[in-house]
Amino acid sequence: MTRAGFRVLGVIALLGAAACAAVATSTSVSGGPDRAIRLEANRTPLGIGGANLGPGVRYAGGLTLRGADLHGLSDLKVADDRAWVVSDFGHLIRFTLRHDRTGRLVSASDAISRPLTGPDGRVLTPKAAADAEGIAILSDGRVLVSFERDHRIWSYGQDAQDRPVPVAAPDVDMAPNGGFEGLSSAASGDWLVLVESGGAWLCADDCDAMGPVPPFPSEGYSFTGVDRDPHSDGWFVVERFYEPPLDMRVRVRRLSPEGSLSTPLIQLRPPASTDNFEGIAAVATSTGTRIYLLSDDNANPLQRTLLLAFDVDR
Repeated sequence: MTRAGFRVLGVIALLGAAACAAVATSTSVSGGPDRAIRLEANRTPLGIGGANLGPGVRYAGGLTLRGADLHGLSDLKVADDRAWVVSDFGHLIRFTLRHDRTGRLVSASDAISRPLTGPDGRVLTPKAAADAEGIAILSDGRVLVSFERDHRIWSYGQDAQDRPVPVAAPDVDMAPNGGFEGLSSAASGDWLVLVESGGAWLCADDCDAMGPVPPFPSEGYSFTGVDRDPHSDGWFVVERFYEPPLDMRVRVRRLSPEGSLSTPLIQLRPPASTDNFEGIAAVATSTGTRIYLLSDDNANPLQRTLLLAFDVDR
C-alpha cells in the first residue's frame, strides 16, 4: 500500500470514529478457563450513501468494537443475546448484546475469552494451527469450529465444554488461506460448510455437495459466512469483496436448500460503514429475522471491528 493510500484510509478511519454516537466500556468477571477481557462498544451509524437494502430490510443499529483481544474476529453466532465469536488467533470469545426498548442494538458487555485447544488439551499454536474461521451451534448444543491453513472441523461438545473431536468435513482442494469460511447448523440437525472460493456441503457422518451446480459467488466476491434462516430450511450467506484500502464491500443473500442464491438483501460499500465482513448470525424475531454482521479487522489499526444489525421482514 502506498503512503497516500494509508493517509486516505486514515482519514476514513478518523471520520468513522467521529461518527460514533456513544461509548460503552465493560469488564466482566468470570472463572474457569475463561478470562474477562475489555470490550469498548461505540455506537456507529450506517452512514450516508453506499448502503443498498432490499425491500423489508432495515438498519437496526451498529457498534464499533475495540479491545486488545478483539482482533481478527472471523465468525459469529448469537443465542439468547449472547454472541459467540471465533478469531484468527485461536480464541473463543463471548459477550452480551444490549438493545434499547425498540430492539435496536446499542451496546455490548460482559466479554470473556478462552484459547481454543486441541484434542490433547493444549492451546493451539502456532497461528497456522489456530486460524479459526467458522463457528456453528447445533440443535443438540454442540459447538463446531472450522479452521483453515490446517483445514478441519472440530466439535468442542455441548456449550464448548469438551476437548475437541474431529467431525466430517468436505474432502476438497483448497488454498491455504481460503478454506472452510462458512459454518452453520442445518434444519436437519447436521451442519452446512461453505468454502471461500465457492461450493456448499451438508455434513453429518460424511459430506454431500449441495445441488447439481454448486453455489458460487460472482463479481469478485467470496463466501465468508453463513447462518441458518430460523424461519425456513435455507440460510443467509455473507459474500465479501475486499480490495483495501478503499474498496471493501459486502452483500448478504439467501441460500436455498437446493443451492440457489437470491438477489442481495443487503449491500454495503464505501462510504457506508463497511470493512472486511466475515461473520453472520441470524436470529428469529416477532416480525422476521435479525441479522448481525461482524467484520475482521486483520489486526490492522487502520481497519475496524464492526458489528452491524439489520432486520428482515418475514
